[in-house]
Amino acid sequence: MKRTEAAVPVTDGRTERGRQTREKIADAMLSLIDENQAHFPADKVAERAGVSRRLVFHHFADMAELAEVAVNRRLEQLAAQIRPLPTEGPRELRVAALTEQRARILEGVTPARLAVMRLENPSPRIQEAVQQMLDFARLRLTQIFAAELDALPESARTDLLHGLDAVTTWSAWYHWRSGGLSTEQARRTMAAAVHALLAGAGAGAGAGAGAEAGD
Repeated sequence: MKRTEAAVPVTDGRTERGRQTREKIADAMLSLIDENQAHFPADKVAERAGVSRRLVFHHFADMAELAEVAVNRRLEQLAAQIRPLPTEGPRELRVAALTEQRARILEGVTPARLAVMRLENPSPRIQEAVQQMLDFARLRLTQIFAAELDALPESARTDLLHGLDAVTTWSAWYHWRSGGLSTEQARRTMAAAVHALLAGAGAGAGAGAGAEAGD
C-alpha cells in the first residue's frame, strides 16, 4: 500500500516579511527612544528603519500604537535579563546582588519610562506592563529579605517593605541619575539606603551574617 506523505505547511513569505518589517520599525522607534528624543515623527522613524512613511502606517494604526509596541518590546527585553537573586546568606551579599541587578534594569528602562511619560494617553497595555514589573519587583523584595521582614511585627514589616520598595524602584533611580550621580554612585546610594532601612527597622542581620563577638 502506498504511504501518503504528511502535508508540509507552506510558510507564507509575505507574512514573515511583514513580521520582520514590523519589528524593524519598532526597533527604529526604540533607537529614537534610547536617544531620549522628545518627539517621534513618522518620517524620522521611517528613515531610521529604512522603510517608507506609508509602510509605517501600514503596520501601525498611529504613532501611539507604535510607541506602545516599542515600549513593550523593551520591557520584554529587560524582563528576559532578570536572573534569580539569593534569598539566603549574608545580608551584604544579598543587597549587593539586588542593587547590581536593579541598577542595570532601571538604567535600561529609563528611556522607555521617559517616553511613556511624554505620551498624552498611555495605553492600558503599557500601564499594565509597568505595573506588573513593579509588582514583581516588590515580590522579589519579600523573598530576598524574608529573614529580616519575617522577624518584625506586621506593621513594622509593612513599613519596611514600603521603604525598600521606594528606594529600589525607578522613581528613586531617576532622581539620583537626573541629579548627576553616575550609575555606580546611584547603585551605591541605593545599597546604602537599603542597609539603612534594614538597620533602622531593627531587622535581624539574616542568615550567615557572621558570628557574634566572642563566638
